[in-house]
Amino acid sequence: MILINKRLFAIISTVVLLLLIPLVAMLFTNEVNWTIGDFIVAGILLLSTGLAIELVLRKVNKKQNRFVLLFVILALLFVTWVELAVGIFGTPFAGS
Repeated sequence: MILINKRLFAIISTVVLLLLIPLVAMLFTNEVNWTIGDFIVAGILLLSTGLAIELVLRKVNKKQNRFVLLFVILALLFVTWVELAVGIFGTPFAGS
């Protein structure tokens, strides 16, 4: 059996659970219409964010620096997600 870090298991489990939300919603409504590409991009965003947070928690010792880095990581996730969802900045990245 492969030994896995508890936090890493929690990160992967959280990503899977978050991706199950739109998957289940697609079964009940036509308002949610994700493609496989949407699930891949969301999975990459969530997993990379979780792994970046794990890296900061392991390597940064000062609480103030840790807080700032975690805030920046979460802010980048939010801005990227919003841009991909509604194209608020109008970048080609969002298909605008």
